[in-house]
Amino acid sequence: MPPHPIWTQLTDPCHNRLVSLLVALIPVLVIFWALVIRRVKGYLASLLAIAAALLVAVIVYRMPLHLALLSAANGAIYGLFPICWIVVPAVFLFNITVRSGQFAIIRQFLASITADRRIQALLIAFSFGSFLEGTAGFGAPVAITAAMLTGLGFEPLYAAGICLIANTAPVAFGSIGIPIAVTSQVTGLPEQAISELVGRTLPFLSAILPFYLVTLMTGYKNAKAVLPAALVSGLSFALIQALTSNLLGPTLPDILAGIGSIVCLLVLLRFWRPRSVWRFPGETHEQAGAAAGYRGGELSWALAPFIALTGIIIIWGLPPVKDWLNATGSASFEFPILHNAITDPGGNPLPHIYRLNYLSAAGTAIALASILSLFFSGLRPAECRQVFISTMKQLRFPILSIAVVLAFAYLVNDSGITLTIARTLAASGVLFPFFAPFLGWIGVFITGSDTSSNALFGKLQATTAASIGVDPVVTVSANVSGGVVGKMISPQSIAVAAAAGGLVGRESELFRFTVKHSFILLGIICLLVLAQAYWIKWIIPVYSPLHH
Repeated sequence: MPPHPIWTQLTDPCHNRLVSLLVALIPVLVIFWALVIRRVKGYLASLLAIAAALLVAVIVYRMPLHLALLSAANGAIYGLFPICWIVVPAVFLFNITVRSGQFAIIRQFLASITADRRIQALLIAFSFGSFLEGTAGFGAPVAITAAMLTGLGFEPLYAAGICLIANTAPVAFGSIGIPIAVTSQVTGLPEQAISELVGRTLPFLSAILPFYLVTLMTGYKNAKAVLPAALVSGLSFALIQALTSNLLGPTLPDILAGIGSIVCLLVLLRFWRPRSVWRFPGETHEQAGAAAGYRGGELSWALAPFIALTGIIIIWGLPPVKDWLNATGSASFEFPILHNAITDPGGNPLPHIYRLNYLSAAGTAIALASILSLFFSGLRPAECRQVFISTMKQLRFPILSIAVVLAFAYLVNDSGITLTIARTLAASGVLFPFFAPFLGWIGVFITGSDTSSNALFGKLQATTAASIGVDPVVTVSANVSGGVVGKMISPQSIAVAAAAGGLVGRESELFRFTVKHSFILLGIICLLVLAQAYWIKWIIPVYSPLHH
């Protein structure tokens, strides 16, 4: 058979920059229309967007149909491995702890430390929510923490709103760092470099977020009364987040910072307490209190799966271990027909190499931890099987959504659609770094996921930065950082929080509760990124681009 002809990406297929931009925006606008206007499910919105992207790529960009379909297939396969290979064992491990009663002990322990609602919010919404974001992610932390706070007696709207805003700090490193892993994959920038710069941006937000949360919840005067607790919670989290993201990479910042901020706050509470216990207006003493019905050994038993998970992930991330695992159990192959079949406008072929690192993958570490957690749980084999079956049922639509969104992302990147949008964005010139987080924010608002936003816009960010002479890692990391503050107003996040807090039908109230704070925090990140691009360039990590 003769070799397939090479196809070159177009950046101005309509021979008019404005018309080309409007056409390129059609697939993105289809997602926005489907999710926001029509309110269809995430995977259906992505399927509609893929259909639109296929039509635009084949008809307008003149991309061969077989390359367009192969590009979408490449993205879908990457969505299944390694992304879904992380999500499934992480949620399975969490569900084991729920079924065994271990999670109930952890929840009771956190609730029994203090009757003060301000400190309960810091421990559960901020610190414990961050820990859950690091292990499970994908909507689970907001659902769990909102349900916990509502169960403790918080007003449901406050519980859901506070948990949505608190979830800002950890999203970039959620699900064992998968948002950054995806960003690396689609941009060709090293995971470690992105992790380092995000870890030099978000801690500024993490440090102030606890005080911001308590002020929002109780007013400035009541928040000031727990300033020591807010400072210890925020600063310990920010410091651990910065150190782990820069020294260990993107897999552990949330887990270690979440645990660390809980421990630091517990130590503070041994020596300091607020002068008065703050409760919601009209609340009785009995409603606010919670008794600890367990012994120390039970708490250790309850924490064992998460301790094992943290330990295994640390070992998996050690360079000698990772190198050995890659050498022992990995395979890579050129994606058939698609590899080097597309060239960029400069004539450079685009490689498409699929890496199946089945031993060194973070999902394998989590799977091992989840198997160990079965022994800690005390569940019978039949119960373990039931938990696994229910986990797969629970994740069937998220798995489909992830595969479909990644298929869409790869298609719009390979077709040149993102290059068209990037070229127009580059027209903002020196101001583009200021708007880069806004693009990530839009992506998360549309897709409900920082991972999906990075898959959609990561390449665009890198291309635009290169065209205006800014280090691509600045704007790529800005997409990650800006995306986290879009999570609190994403329709999917609002729906999850409303369901967990008993607010179904009151989603618009929850949106109004969070939208102002989303813009305020986004503005802070936009200014930080602009400074990184031009005035504090020393903060940018030194790195070599990946060749893949």
